Formats: sequence, C-alpha cells, structure tokens
Amino acid sequence: MHLLASPHLSWTTSAVLFSVVPCLLIPTAAVKHENFKTCAQSGFCKRNRDFADNAASHSSSWSSPYVVDQSRIKLNDGVLDATILKTVKGQDEKVRLPLTIAFLESGAARVTMDEERRQKGDIELRHGSKARKERYNEAASWAIVGGLEVSKSASLDTSAENSKTVVKYGPKNQFEAVIRHEPLGIDFKRDGQTQVKLNDRGLINVEHWRPKVETEVKEGQPDNAGDSEDESTWWEETFGGNTDSKPKGPESVALDITFPGYEHVYGIPEHAGPLSLKETRGGSGNHDDPYRLYNSDVFEYIMDSPMTLYGAIPFMQAHKKDSSVGVFWLNAAETWVDIIKPKVSTNPLSLGIGAKRDTQTHWISESGLLDVFVLLGPTPKDLTKTYGGLTGFSQLPQHFAIAYHQCRWNYVTDEDVRDVDRKFDKHQIPYDVIWLDIEYTEGKKYFTWDHLTFGDSIATHKQLDGHDRKLVAIIDPHIKNEANYHIVDELKSKDLAVKNKDGNIYEGWCWPGSSHWVDCFNPAAIKWWKALHKYDAWKGSAPNTFLWNDMNEPSVFNGPETTMPKDNLHHGNWEHRDVHNINGLTLINATYEALLERKKGELRRPFVLTRSYYAGSQRLGAMWTGDNQASWDHLAASIPMILNNGIAGFPFAGADVGGFFGNPSKELLTRWYQAGTFYPFFRGHAHIDTRRREPYLAGEPYTQIITQALRLRYQLLPAWYTAFHEASVEGTPIVRPQYFQFPSDEAGFAIDDQFYIGSTGLLAKPVTKEGADSVKVYIADDETYFDYFDYKIHKGRGTKTLAAPLDTIPLLMQGGHIIPRRDRPRRSSGLMRWDPFTLVVVLDKEGSAEGTLYNDDGETFDYQSGAYIHRRFSINSTRSLVSEDLATPGKKTNAYLKTLKNVRVEKVIVIDAPSRWEGKTEVQVTEDGGKPTLARLEFHPAADGKAAFAIVANPKVSIAASWKIDFD
Repeated sequence: MHLLASPHLSWTTSAVLFSVVPCLLIPTAAVKHENFKTCAQSGFCKRNRDFADNAASHSSSWSSPYVVDQSRIKLNDGVLDATILKTVKGQDEKVRLPLTIAFLESGAARVTMDEERRQKGDIELRHGSKARKERYNEAASWAIVGGLEVSKSASLDTSAENSKTVVKYGPKNQFEAVIRHEPLGIDFKRDGQTQVKLNDRGLINVEHWRPKVETEVKEGQPDNAGDSEDESTWWEETFGGNTDSKPKGPESVALDITFPGYEHVYGIPEHAGPLSLKETRGGSGNHDDPYRLYNSDVFEYIMDSPMTLYGAIPFMQAHKKDSSVGVFWLNAAETWVDIIKPKVSTNPLSLGIGAKRDTQTHWISESGLLDVFVLLGPTPKDLTKTYGGLTGFSQLPQHFAIAYHQCRWNYVTDEDVRDVDRKFDKHQIPYDVIWLDIEYTEGKKYFTWDHLTFGDSIATHKQLDGHDRKLVAIIDPHIKNEANYHIVDELKSKDLAVKNKDGNIYEGWCWPGSSHWVDCFNPAAIKWWKALHKYDAWKGSAPNTFLWNDMNEPSVFNGPETTMPKDNLHHGNWEHRDVHNINGLTLINATYEALLERKKGELRRPFVLTRSYYAGSQRLGAMWTGDNQASWDHLAASIPMILNNGIAGFPFAGADVGGFFGNPSKELLTRWYQAGTFYPFFRGHAHIDTRRREPYLAGEPYTQIITQALRLRYQLLPAWYTAFHEASVEGTPIVRPQYFQFPSDEAGFAIDDQFYIGSTGLLAKPVTKEGADSVKVYIADDETYFDYFDYKIHKGRGTKTLAAPLDTIPLLMQGGHIIPRRDRPRRSSGLMRWDPFTLVVVLDKEGSAEGTLYNDDGETFDYQSGAYIHRRFSINSTRSLVSEDLATPGKKTNAYLKTLKNVRVEKVIVIDAPSRWEGKTEVQVTEDGGKPTLARLEFHPAADGKAAFAIVANPKVSIAASWKIDFD
C-alpha cells in the first residue's frame, strides 16, 4: 500500500499528518519520478558510470589499475587466496585487497574481495560516527544456507603460462578459472569455452578508504580540475531535502561481467519490464538508466522501466542455444546494473555478417564486499538448482496458501468479513483465505483489534474455520509511537529499535504517524517479535490466523526516497546503507519463526506474504508485485514479472488480481482472474477508494466466468501442489518461461507472455489485450498439443491462433504428460482433502505419457518424516498405465498411508486414444499384486478436429497404491 487520504484516519491523526508532513498525502496518480534517484543523482553510480566512460574513451590504451600479487597466490583445499594491489594515481603505496576464490562442490565458484585496511579497522570515521569500520560482511548469514562445501579436488594447471593462474574444478574438472595477473581478470570456462569474464573491460573499482583532505579552491578553478576524481559526493550527499552524512566516505564496489556469445540475460528482479533484459545505455527501444536494485515503496509503478521496485534479487542468468550461465552478486546495498549487447565478429572482414552478440554488464554497489558467485550451468535447471542450494529452495507452503485469497483495503468490520464469507458460499464460489488490511487495528497499533469494528474476531475465525478457511492479518515493521501502547513501550525499554546516525532511537512517519522500526537484525528483537505472536499475547488471533508483512522495504513516508536514511544504525552498528535490501527479509524471517512457536506442541508450516524481499526470502513465504493499477498494461506486465521472480529463485509469486489502484472494467476484471488462476500466489486485492469487486458482484455473465476460472484453479490443485513440491526440492520455477522449457529453441528466448505450469505440460497464454477474442500461441516442438477443455488438436511447430472469447481460457496440454486433478467442486481446498483423483493421460505421438503426483497432509512438517506420497504414472505405447512409488519411507509413512486408504482414483481420461480401443468396453485393473478386476471403458471417437478420448470409470484403485491398468 501507499499513503493516500483514508476515510478511516481519525481527525487527530489527519490533522497531525496535514500539519506536520502535508507532502505525504499523495493523490492517486502515477509514480513521482522526482522522489527517486536516477543514476546521475546517485553519487556512487554516477562515479562508476563515469569511470566506465573514461575507460571506453581510452579504448585499447586503457589498463585497469588492479593487479594480482603473484607472490601471494595459494590454492589449498579448494580455496585460492591472493592479494590484489590497486594503484592510486599520485600515490606510491598500493591499496591491498584480499581476494578469495572458493571452488564449490556444486560447481559454482565464489569470488570475494575485501579491503585490508577497513578489514582491520584501520580507518577513521567522520562526525563521531558509531558505525562499524569494516565493509559489511554478513549478507551471507542471511542469504546463504548451504552449498558452500568446497571442492578439494580443485587443482592448479601447472602448464599455464606465468602470467596466469589456472584452476581446474567442477564435475570431471570440466570447469576452469583462468586468472590473469596484470591487469586482474578472471575467465570462467566450461569444456574449454569461455562462458563468463570478470573485469574483461577493466571496470573493477573498489573505492578504498581515504581521509578527507580539505583543499582550498582558487578563484576561477573548478573543484575537480584536470583528471582528478569527482569528490562532490564522497563525503555527503543530499537528495529530496535529506542529507546522507557518509561517515566512512566513498566505499562503492563495481565490476564488469561479460557473457561472451550470450544475447539474452534474465533475472535481477524486481522490475516492470520484459523477461529478457534490455540494454541500458540508450538507443532505440533501450533504457537510459541502469537497472536499479534498492527496495522501495513505489506505488503505481510505470511499465517497461529499469526503476527500482519492492524487491531485489541480484541473480542474473545468461542464455544462448543449449547453454545457460549465471552470476549471483551477494551485496545488500543499493545496486545498479548496466547492460550493453555489442555485436562481436571474429572476422574483421565480415562487415558484421554472422557476428554474434556479447552481453556486457556492469555491477555497481554502494558499499560492502565484492562477492560474486559464478554458476556455469549448463542448463537453466542446473542454474536454479545450484542457486537454490546456496540460498535455499522455495518454501513448501500449506495447501490452502496455493488456493484463492480474497483481500481488499479494507473489510471494515467483523460482520463485513462474515458477510463476504457467506456470499462466496451463496454463489458457490470457492476461496480459502480472507485478508485484513491495517484498518482492523486500534489506531494503526499492531497486535490490537479495533474493539468497535473487530471486537468479535474469534467468532469470525470460527465461522471461517467451519469451512476450513483462514484469515490473514497485516502487521508492518513500524510501531506506533504513542504513550501507553505496550508494544512501543517494550520496543524502547528493551532497546530493539533501529537507531539514527547518533545512536538514538530513529523516529519516522508511516501509517500510524510517528513511528519506530523494529530491528530484526537483532536476535533479541526476533525473540521479542516471536513472543508477540503467541495466542495469549495477541488476543483475538487464532490457529487459522496467518500473516502479511507489508511496508518492509522499509517504507518511511518522510524519509529519503520514501525509506530510511542510509546512515541509520542497525544491530551491530551496521549502517542501513549496508543492509537495506536485506531489511525486508529479516522481518519475514522473524515472523516465520514466530508462527512456528505460537503454541507449544503446535508445529505447522507458516504462511507469510512479503512485499520486500532479497535472495533467500523464498524460504519463508510468498511475494506479490505491489501496488499495481487496474489497467491492461499492468495485467500484461504481471506475467514477465512473475516469470522473472521464478527463475531468480522466488517462484511463489503473484500480482493483485484486478489491480490495486483504480476500478477495472468487467472485461478487465474477468481476464485478470483468468490470468490469475495461473499465478503461483493467487489473490484479488483492491485499494480502499475503489469500488467493491468481489467476484459475486460482477454480475452475469462475468461472475460465472470468473467462478469457472477459480474452479479451474481448484481442479488443478494437485498439479499445482506437485509443482510447488518440485520447486521446494529442485529449485525449478513453478511457472516456466519458454526458454526454460525449450533451451535449444532460439525463437522462444524472448517470449514472456505464455508459460508452462511445472512439469505438467500445461501451456497457458492469458488474454491481456482489451477486446481480444483470440490469442497467438507459439509451439516450439513437434509434439501434438490439445485444448484443455475440448481436446482440439494443434500440430506442428510455430504460431497457432486460438479462439479466446471472454468465457475461454487459452490452455493447451502437451502430448506426453499425465495431469493429476480433483474434479469435485468444493467451497475450499481443505474440504477437498479426501476427494478422489482424476488422471488426465495426454498421449504423445508414440502413445506414451508420464506424470507425477505429490501429496501430504498440506499443513504440518510430517512430510519430512515420510508422511507423503510421491507417485509416478506412466503409459508406454498405449498398453498399460502404471502407478509407481517414488517416495522414501520414513517413520510416519505407514500412518499417513492409512489416512489415504479410501482416497481413490475415480476416473482416468486418455486423450488421443487409439482407434483400436473403439468397441472396447472393459480394461483389466491390478492393484498391489492383487487379483485383477475389470473397469468400464468409454471410448469417444475423434470429431471436428478434436482428439478421440477414452474414460476409465472408477477403476477402484487407491491413489497411494501401486497398480496397473491394462488396455490391451
């Protein structure tokens, strides 16, 4: 949410806000660019861009001033240590920069560079600052959870020339790191081919500590005469009336990273733009500014922009035909990434004919270490798995969390919530969760309920629980600064709040007015935060209450760029500039832990939604794309944004269905629900000033069409949950872009308006244009595709036109897959728990198909002890459909299997059934080696371009058992 005039603000609060900070009440309009920096307004970004321009202007005569001290190179047990010497113009003494390259068992390599003087604390801070003197070195403790085991088999290539150090590592030593000594450069090779180059253009820049020297500027002489560096933003920087004191002086780190032969790069969310990232140095269709990563409260953001948004994952993938590589820039400070894609020809006489493109990137962070992981693939799946091994795989959520969520700012009373719940049932529209925004609290004080409007929250929870539904309540990190509010009193007395540059408690403005911010970098603050969520502490909450952490960038209405001053201090006296992009992660980490400990003996998977995120946040919950608009372009943009989050390791992603700001037309609302049914996180949400838009209010035919879209989501929940499980153990995206599914097909590398759902073979192409009654779908392979609803056949590679009137969702099934689903409509997913399954067998050209199903209790962590089923279904040459067990037994396996004894397969639908089955009325079924039985077979011949299909009715087999259905 973003600050707007609210009818629920008290007269007192309104008066304070208008008199003290009148500029905070922002009208409903597009984002104000003047409130956010461009690179030219960000001192460290401008300095490093200028540095790059200077290097380019000198072209072949440019030499990076960084060299490797050859006398100090040492490789021991998979870790190379060295010292980099930086030459500073006009100084004899070199700046010493310790370098470590760790070669990991996963095949990744980690390159880390520090600054010796800051590392030793041998610097002086200005203004009497209490900040830490070191470069921030704790980002890994928040982002990294594994994958750091070093490969002791990494070895030096003794045949390398003296000017280089070469290390062979990775599977079968197929990877090489070639370290050039002077100037410093590192090339990473796979199978002898260079895939990633560090400092190839000589743009590495570690701004070392230096004392401020007051110089007298003579009349008529500019401050930075000649070729000296621009010092104007070294020591302080002012923007929007706020001055950053910069007690440590300039401390940015920058590095150029080149992907030779790669034209497409993806990732580094969050931005509103295409999946394949654009160039950022101007030109037709390109951006003029770098992609910025600086988590910010940007409301009504614009489309196709490198402007920063709410989250930051500095993980980039480069892809070309049959090859993917990636880099993970582990830095939590404000970061900018420039991208250019020059054509490169190995033959100077070719006049560009046959030339390929390199992608050259320039990474620039304000502070911290230079810490980059290089991942050499070679496939997109290899990258996401290796990255997930480092930062953690996506959370396996409770089952309800992947169903539909109904939200708005705000449902105004207990009775309002209960009435919405009843009306969903009256109209037979499924949903699982209803949400409460900030107005449920007493005067914006978290962990309270407004006694006039939400005085009977327990009764509300009980009504919801009657149909296995949940309630999500918002709790933000700002704590209202008001007398006799026990939460803020404890925050102060326990010294758990963020501090200003002077070491005093920081005060800023947010929804409650004057506020303080809990500092969840502090272990004591996490412990306190956990205690606040216990049922006996937060009266009115219940076991079916879950959490939403918003405004956690953090959003500060009167702060610079609507956030906290960079010279604020966190636990350990780290400056906010060092940790800004991790801040949101620390809050949801605390909330996640709190939900684990609400009651002794109650251990269930938490659900937390976050707006701000960083690498590693995927372990803790879901995200959404923030304050979008009710417009067709925002609907269209939601798809590449969600896809980008998925390949960057955070696949549990969604966008506000219908658009947060504004009132969508009924057509737009309907199309958005049809698109939203394919969002991993599926929630309708709206601003307080918008008209009510619950699905039952749309009127016919819209309500019925929206209901059908919601029922499609619920029908496919078994397939969705299986895809979530795969993401939680393999790191694969839940919705997958075209290039990820077909890494050899160059025509699909830039496609970002269609996608595949998990490993199901389901290909979705939502309608995102007003008035459209058809869509064009690109098919990359020679397999046959079938319409999900009527089995119409689509053959051959290329673009197909699919009819898509308003009541139709373009959804195809790729031959060769088996899709599990549940066909009985229910009010909530929890009520489907014991329902039977349907298996949709979509035969490929050879008459074969395969698919999997994962299922557990959808609530606890018992699956970690074997309480789950994981089945593989397969059919070969249309002869026998087989169910096989993929699970690893544990101590709770048998007890769980007993609960599924009566959960059966009620139907098998075989698409593109062979004509020889016509006239056949029975098939033989054998379960777990028992006696064969017969089941009825219904055959429906092909007609009007639609595939033949057959239905096995009630084969009487358990979903958890091994069995076989013989068709011949």
